[in-house]
Amino acid sequence: MALGDGPLIVQSDKTVLLEVAHPKADEARAALAPFAELERAPEHVHTYRVTPLALWNARAAGFDAEQAVDTLERYSRFPVPQSLLIDVAETMARYGRLKLVKHPAHGLILEAEEPEIVTEVLRSKKITPLTGTPIDEVTVPVHPSERGRIKQELTKLAWPVEDLAGYVDGEHHPIELTAGGNWHLRDYQEYATQSFWEGGSGVVVLPCGAGKTIVGAASMAQAQTTTLILVTNTVAGRQWRDELLRRTSLTPDEIGEYSGERKEIRPVTIATYQVVTRKTKGEYKALELFDSRDWGLIIYDEVHLLPAPVFRMAADLQSRRRLGLTATLVREDGREDDVFSLIGPKRYDAPWKELEAAGFIATAECVEVRTSLTAEERMLYATAETRERYRIAACSQSKLSALESILRQHAGKQTLIIGAYVEQLEEIAAHIGAPLIDGSSTTKSRERTFDAFRSGELSTLVVSKVANFSIDLPEAAVGIQVSGTFGSRQEEAQRLGRLLRPKADGSEALFYTIVARDTLDAEYAQRRQRFLAEQGYAYRLVDAADL
Repeated sequence: MALGDGPLIVQSDKTVLLEVAHPKADEARAALAPFAELERAPEHVHTYRVTPLALWNARAAGFDAEQAVDTLERYSRFPVPQSLLIDVAETMARYGRLKLVKHPAHGLILEAEEPEIVTEVLRSKKITPLTGTPIDEVTVPVHPSERGRIKQELTKLAWPVEDLAGYVDGEHHPIELTAGGNWHLRDYQEYATQSFWEGGSGVVVLPCGAGKTIVGAASMAQAQTTTLILVTNTVAGRQWRDELLRRTSLTPDEIGEYSGERKEIRPVTIATYQVVTRKTKGEYKALELFDSRDWGLIIYDEVHLLPAPVFRMAADLQSRRRLGLTATLVREDGREDDVFSLIGPKRYDAPWKELEAAGFIATAECVEVRTSLTAEERMLYATAETRERYRIAACSQSKLSALESILRQHAGKQTLIIGAYVEQLEEIAAHIGAPLIDGSSTTKSRERTFDAFRSGELSTLVVSKVANFSIDLPEAAVGIQVSGTFGSRQEEAQRLGRLLRPKADGSEALFYTIVARDTLDAEYAQRRQRFLAEQGYAYRLVDAADL
């Protein structure tokens, strides 16, 4: 591509502007995604930033500096600042210049490519307590129990370490995939499994509906060992159990549930984050779960939701293979670097639009419906505190008539109505005569209602954020978001993800988000949409009056 007609403008402050209407915009976006993060996504120009963590993740996934530099130069409209190209190359080169390896005499050692790196990192007061007396100018012993913490601290010092110290095999347990007949491992699932296995530990990023559980099952079959699977809630855990029974040689007796309701420890044990992080008299009682068996593999489902205490536990589990699964590595608390250092770097990331083009996930159209506050709501909004302002806008009565119009348009389609405020959802459920699932619903009633929706007995379901994650509703074809958790990008991605299972009739999914204009609701909606914009989804704007 000749200089002067590319879709990118690359700037020396590491921001990259993408002209959305350019014919090569989608191509450039896909090439940029492995090593840059989307910051803003208004209508015409999207802003990306080249960050160290994105560059290190790309490097760990086998993407080198030459490819990154080539992408920037090939698609840039103007000459790329030389300083930025040098910085990209030097930042990526930092990954792996420190390595953690096993040593016959010292157990675990940190090896550097140059003595200066060792000198620099040992000046840190957070590194020295984790190490022993240097063996020579490029080798330092590390206390084996500090394998996770030293990786955390070195990442913060911008010296991301490559962990080559290996893993214990764990207790052997035979697990086979039962592929064949009506299903087989897709090529990208096989590649994701292989990338994880060769890296030893790390994160696989796949859109909802693309078979993250199957990648987990394939990894278990590769490991042939006892496995601990951590999930967001009991319903998600039971979906994992059903999928493992369907896809592998495991029997019901080999799979245990460790939740608020049951405390079973079996060769494959599925535990909820809530139980694992529950404190009794100031102590994490469920820590005994981690010590109860010689686990060879630990799977973190929805790794972007890991609670802080699980990070601390992950630091102690560095000798076990760890697989993180997620649709988006975005964390609203900014702890992506802890996922990188404690679970492992990103090993595989499948672009949503590529899987959509191949027919593995449903095509989807995103529509933002703009409504207006009533005169009374506008006055309340004008005089309220910030947090209360958002609730007033998000729960505006004008959203109800927009919702009714959308439901009329798609009568008979499997429809999910999703929101963040339970009072708003209760009012909607009562108004349209649909069941509501929220945090107070029992596991039994959730499972019963989800089953009725899956079978088509129910065509409309109102759900709170409890349905954001790990809930499999294959025929859901229309999603209507009435309110969200402030500007949460990962929530937006997960909610669209509820609709992405390919439909039996091949129809496209429709994701509506109803937004009150000229309010915080509109501002947060734009923030929430950033991740999906990065994946190539565009929101069509519609006025509620035009529905």
